[in-house]
Amino acid sequence: MTLAERCARIELLLLDVDGVLTDGGIIYDDAGRELKQFHVRDGSALKFWQATGKRAAILTGRTSGIVDVRAREIGIAPVVQGAADKLAAYRDILVQTKKQPSQACFVADDLPDLPVMSHCGLAVAVADACAEVVAEAHFVTRARGGKGAVREVVELILRSQGHWAEIVERYRNERL
Repeated sequence: MTLAERCARIELLLLDVDGVLTDGGIIYDDAGRELKQFHVRDGSALKFWQATGKRAAILTGRTSGIVDVRAREIGIAPVVQGAADKLAAYRDILVQTKKQPSQACFVADDLPDLPVMSHCGLAVAVADACAEVVAEAHFVTRARGGKGAVREVVELILRSQGHWAEIVERYRNERL
Protein backbone atom coordinates (compact mmCIF):
# COMPACT_ATOMS: atom_id res chain seq x y z
CA MET A 1 0.00 0.00 0.00
CA THR A 2 1.33 3.45 -0.87
CA LEU A 3 1.73 6.27 1.63
CA ALA A 4 -1.11 8.18 -0.06
CA GLU A 5 -3.41 5.15 0.24
CA ARG A 6 -2.56 4.81 3.92
CA CYS A 7 -3.14 8.53 4.53
CA ALA A 8 -6.51 8.44 2.74
CA ARG A 9 -7.97 6.16 5.43
CA ILE A 10 -6.80 7.98 8.55
CA GLU A 11 -9.47 9.31 10.91
CA LEU A 12 -7.68 8.90 14.26
CA LEU A 13 -4.34 10.45 15.15
CA LEU A 14 -2.78 8.67 18.12
CA LEU A 15 0.18 10.36 19.78
CA ASP A 16 2.87 9.36 22.22
CA VAL A 17 3.95 12.24 24.45
CA ASP A 18 7.61 12.16 25.52
CA GLY A 19 9.69 12.33 22.37
CA VAL A 20 6.70 13.07 20.10
CA LEU A 21 4.65 15.94 21.54
CA THR A 22 7.75 16.97 23.52
CA ASP A 23 11.45 16.77 22.76
CA GLY A 24 11.76 13.93 25.27
CA GLY A 25 13.33 16.03 27.98
CA ILE A 26 11.88 15.81 31.47
CA ILE A 27 12.36 18.87 33.65
CA TYR A 28 11.61 19.05 37.36
CA ASP A 29 11.28 22.28 39.32
CA ASP A 30 12.58 22.71 42.88
CA ALA A 31 9.26 21.44 44.25
CA GLY A 32 9.60 18.21 42.25
CA ARG A 33 6.88 19.12 39.76
CA GLU A 34 7.37 17.85 36.23
CA LEU A 35 7.48 20.41 33.44
CA LYS A 36 7.10 19.76 29.72
CA GLN A 37 7.42 22.02 26.70
CA PHE A 38 4.98 21.61 23.80
CA HIS A 39 5.34 23.09 20.32
CA VAL A 40 2.64 25.64 19.54
CA ARG A 41 2.30 24.60 15.88
CA ASP A 42 1.67 21.00 16.93
CA GLY A 43 -1.23 22.33 18.99
CA SER A 44 -2.51 24.41 16.08
CA ALA A 45 -2.29 21.40 13.81
CA LEU A 46 -4.35 19.33 16.21
CA LYS A 47 -7.02 22.05 16.18
CA PHE A 48 -7.00 21.98 12.34
CA TRP A 49 -7.22 18.18 12.48
CA GLN A 50 -10.26 18.27 14.72
CA ALA A 51 -11.89 21.00 12.59
CA THR A 52 -12.11 18.44 9.78
CA GLY A 53 -14.12 16.13 12.05
CA LYS A 54 -11.24 13.81 12.90
CA ARG A 55 -10.24 12.45 16.31
CA ALA A 56 -6.96 12.67 18.21
CA ALA A 57 -5.89 10.65 21.24
CA ILE A 58 -2.87 10.39 23.51
CA LEU A 59 -1.24 7.10 24.46
CA THR A 60 1.78 7.32 26.76
CA GLY A 61 3.64 5.05 29.12
CA ARG A 62 4.34 7.81 31.63
CA THR A 63 1.87 9.73 33.77
CA SER A 64 2.00 13.51 34.11
CA GLY A 65 -0.66 16.00 35.11
CA ILE A 66 0.60 18.50 32.55
CA VAL A 67 -0.38 16.06 29.76
CA ASP A 68 -4.00 16.25 30.92
CA VAL A 69 -3.76 20.04 30.98
CA ARG A 70 -2.41 20.18 27.41
CA ALA A 71 -4.95 17.62 26.16
CA ARG A 72 -7.85 19.64 27.63
CA GLU A 73 -6.43 22.84 26.18
CA ILE A 74 -6.48 21.47 22.63
CA GLY A 75 -9.47 19.14 23.00
CA ILE A 76 -7.80 15.74 22.78
CA ALA A 77 -9.66 12.72 24.16
CA PRO A 78 -9.19 9.99 25.07
CA VAL A 79 -5.95 10.38 27.00
CA VAL A 80 -4.37 7.18 28.25
CA GLN A 81 -1.38 7.65 30.56
CA GLY A 82 0.71 5.09 32.41
CA ALA A 83 0.08 2.44 29.76
CA ALA A 84 2.45 -0.43 30.54
CA ASP A 85 0.88 -2.39 27.65
CA LYS A 86 0.45 0.11 24.85
CA LEU A 87 -1.08 -2.43 22.45
CA ALA A 88 -3.92 -3.26 24.85
CA ALA A 89 -4.48 0.45 25.50
CA TYR A 90 -4.47 1.10 21.74
CA ARG A 91 -7.14 -1.53 21.22
CA ASP A 92 -9.24 0.10 23.97
CA ILE A 93 -8.87 3.49 22.26
CA LEU A 94 -10.05 1.98 18.97
CA VAL A 95 -13.17 0.68 20.72
CA GLN A 96 -13.79 4.03 22.45
CA THR A 97 -13.43 5.99 19.22
CA LYS A 98 -15.20 3.39 17.05
CA LYS A 99 -12.28 3.31 14.61
CA GLN A 100 -10.60 0.44 12.79
CA PRO A 101 -6.82 -0.13 12.88
CA SER A 102 -6.58 0.94 9.22
CA GLN A 103 -8.05 4.33 10.23
CA ALA A 104 -5.42 4.97 12.91
CA CYS A 105 -2.09 6.77 12.60
CA PHE A 106 0.34 6.35 15.48
CA VAL A 107 3.24 8.80 15.90
CA ALA A 108 6.07 7.22 17.87
CA ASP A 109 9.68 7.45 18.92
CA ASP A 110 10.82 4.50 21.07
CA LEU A 111 10.73 0.73 21.56
CA PRO A 112 7.53 0.52 23.67
CA ASP A 113 5.72 1.96 20.63
CA LEU A 114 6.62 -0.90 18.27
CA PRO A 115 3.60 -3.14 19.01
CA VAL A 116 1.14 -0.36 18.17
CA MET A 117 3.09 0.62 15.06
CA SER A 118 2.66 -2.84 13.61
CA HIS A 119 -1.12 -2.77 14.17
CA CYS A 120 -2.11 0.63 12.74
CA GLY A 121 -2.85 1.93 9.28
CA LEU A 122 -0.08 4.52 9.28
CA ALA A 123 2.97 4.16 11.52
CA VAL A 124 5.02 7.35 11.81
CA ALA A 125 8.42 7.83 13.42
CA VAL A 126 9.66 11.27 14.41
CA ALA A 127 13.04 12.21 12.93
CA ASP A 128 14.96 11.47 16.12
CA ALA A 129 13.22 8.18 16.92
CA CYS A 130 15.31 5.12 17.72
CA ALA A 131 16.47 3.05 14.73
CA GLU A 132 14.01 0.22 15.33
CA VAL A 133 11.04 2.60 15.27
CA VAL A 134 12.34 4.27 12.11
CA ALA A 135 12.65 0.83 10.48
CA GLU A 136 9.02 -0.01 11.36
CA ALA A 137 7.60 3.32 10.14
CA HIS A 138 5.67 3.92 6.95
CA PHE A 139 6.77 7.56 7.19
CA VAL A 140 9.55 9.37 9.04
CA THR A 141 9.16 13.08 9.75
CA ARG A 142 11.86 15.61 9.00
CA ALA A 143 11.06 17.37 12.27
CA ARG A 144 12.23 16.03 15.61
CA GLY A 145 9.85 15.17 18.41
CA GLY A 146 8.51 18.27 20.15
CA LYS A 147 9.79 20.42 17.28
CA GLY A 148 6.83 20.35 14.89
CA ALA A 149 6.73 16.65 14.00
CA VAL A 150 3.01 16.37 14.79
CA ARG A 151 2.30 19.40 12.59
CA GLU A 152 4.19 17.69 9.77
CA VAL A 153 2.10 14.52 10.13
CA VAL A 154 -1.19 16.43 10.25
CA GLU A 155 -0.25 18.38 7.12
CA LEU A 156 0.83 15.19 5.33
CA ILE A 157 -2.46 13.43 6.00
CA LEU A 158 -4.72 16.43 5.42
CA ARG A 159 -2.92 17.27 2.16
CA SER A 160 -3.34 13.66 1.03
CA GLN A 161 -7.03 13.83 1.84
CA GLY A 162 -7.53 17.20 0.15
CA HIS A 163 -8.38 19.07 3.38
CA TRP A 164 -5.25 21.18 3.84
CA ALA A 165 -6.05 23.63 1.03
CA GLU A 166 -9.49 24.22 2.60
CA ILE A 167 -7.90 25.07 5.96
CA VAL A 168 -5.37 27.44 4.38
CA GLU A 169 -8.05 29.11 2.30
CA ARG A 170 -10.24 29.65 5.36
CA TYR A 171 -7.40 31.63 6.98
CA ARG A 172 -6.60 33.51 3.78
CA ASN A 173 -10.21 34.62 3.56
CA GLU A 174 -10.12 36.09 7.07
CA ARG A 175 -7.92 38.98 5.93
CA LEU A 176 -9.31 42.48 6.16
